[in-house]
Amino acid sequence: MHYEPETDIDNETDEFESEMIEESLSEYASIKSIISEALPFEILATFGGVVAGIILSGMTEQLELVPGLIVIAPAVLGLRGNISCTLGSRLGSAVHMGLITRVERNPELINNIAGSLTLSLILTIILGLMGHYITLLMGLDSAGALILTSIAVISGVSSGIILSIITVLLALGMFRFGFDPDNVVTPSIATLGDIISMLMLFLTTKLVIAI
Repeated sequence: MHYEPETDIDNETDEFESEMIEESLSEYASIKSIISEALPFEILATFGGVVAGIILSGMTEQLELVPGLIVIAPAVLGLRGNISCTLGSRLGSAVHMGLITRVERNPELINNIAGSLTLSLILTIILGLMGHYITLLMGLDSAGALILTSIAVISGVSSGIILSIITVLLALGMFRFGFDPDNVVTPSIATLGDIISMLMLFLTTKLVIAI
């Protein structure tokens, strides 16, 4: 086997590539870069929490008509935020690694979304049942395991579907526009998750009451 010795041009090319990589990494991890990208979205996340609180304050009638709803409402928000933000982090990593480059029938993309929605279904069923029995243990009235579980599942899964679509588009879009998805996707999804989850909880409760 014949080996060709490295030339000065090859060495200069390697050095140039190394310098470019180091410069890119230093800019990527700089305090200025992190703050400039993350701060606007963190402020937006704070505003989103206020909006979710406003929606909750408008649910006084539903909270009175469905005993036990006040127990599961904060848990639905927390659950949705945890699952969606985890999905956002995983998609951000996949985009950085080049495993996901566009919206298509990509196994990595499909598996992440399917896993997220499956978790949503399982955990909202558990949440509805826990909400019912914890309400009873506290000596309070409950609308029943079926009603609370139905509200938790419908609102949790429906908001999960909406947020999964948004998360995919956001992760890919931010990366293409030169933003680090890790700095943008999580606070954005936390914000939208609170608002969408509370809105879907409100609409689902009205639907269940009407039925």
